[in-house]
Amino acid sequence: MAKELSILIPSRSEMFLARTIEDILANVEADTEVIAVLDGQWAEPPIQHHERVNLIYVPEAIGQRAGANLACRLSKAKYIMKVDAHCSFDKGFDRKMLEAFKETGDNVTMAPTMRNLWAFDWKCMKCGKKWYQGPTPTKCAENNFRGTGQPCDSNNFKRKMMWVGKSNPQSNSYCFDATPHFQYFNEYTKRPEYKEALEKTGLTETASLQGSCFMCTRDKYWELELCDEKLGNWGNQGIEVAVKTWLSGGRVLVNHKTWYAHMFRTQGGDFGFPWPNSGNETQKTKENVKNLFWNNKWPKQKYPLSWLLEKFWPVKGWTEEDLANLKKINFDWSKP
Repeated sequence: MAKELSILIPSRSEMFLARTIEDILANVEADTEVIAVLDGQWAEPPIQHHERVNLIYVPEAIGQRAGANLACRLSKAKYIMKVDAHCSFDKGFDRKMLEAFKETGDNVTMAPTMRNLWAFDWKCMKCGKKWYQGPTPTKCAENNFRGTGQPCDSNNFKRKMMWVGKSNPQSNSYCFDATPHFQYFNEYTKRPEYKEALEKTGLTETASLQGSCFMCTRDKYWELELCDEKLGNWGNQGIEVAVKTWLSGGRVLVNHKTWYAHMFRTQGGDFGFPWPNSGNETQKTKENVKNLFWNNKWPKQKYPLSWLLEKFWPVKGWTEEDLANLKKINFDWSKP
């Protein structure tokens, strides 16, 4: 029997995938399953067997967007939620998201409030010093080992798992600049329309998304090609998903009634990008996204990109001149 929600996790060499899946299973309260793609590498540590978990192993890596699409092809659920492989979740997050869709209808892409994930601390096994997550250290930073005034300099460390969704900061509004680069759009949260929607419904509109977590119907995912592999392996996914939803006549919302926490790849070092991905490929994806939406070339759009910007205007990273130039680009308003 089909589940109500499939959580799609494209992954490759993700050290926190097993912990992410454990967290999902501990917090689901609806008829929810997990479909994880092991893209070119088996999970380490391995994923424990569970009736709600489906694993797909791909011998040769196909990429993040393709991995999400492969997972979605195996889903028969009405709703899908794509998440990154290094996230934690609120208790009952799935039920709270499904309840929100009952209020809004299905012409919506929605994300929970985003928190930062405190995944682990480092601990020096010689002196006991602890410090916040980051790349694997080369030596202990303690400069007063046992009161001697001498550095510890140990190179024996272990991760102590914390797995805490930090309550501060919390992110609920996003946009993109004219480049396009992802931007936090905290300025929008101060506007009257945002505050009114938050007070009335607990759901607020956002111009864009961060990309590490979004939810929609499975039908809408395929109809709008929300993970279009032609754009590139990785990059600008939050922009792609949000812009396609808005320009096709839908809405993009953040659900303040629940949250997820995401660990950012700015940790660097041994938590870098797992897929082969040169700077040129990332730039190519960005150019593909810009060409498609800035030039109003997406065949399923009902509105030009300038319409979306004017809806949220002023928008961080855009000047009046940028908007004026965008409005000069032809758009056929007779599109169905």
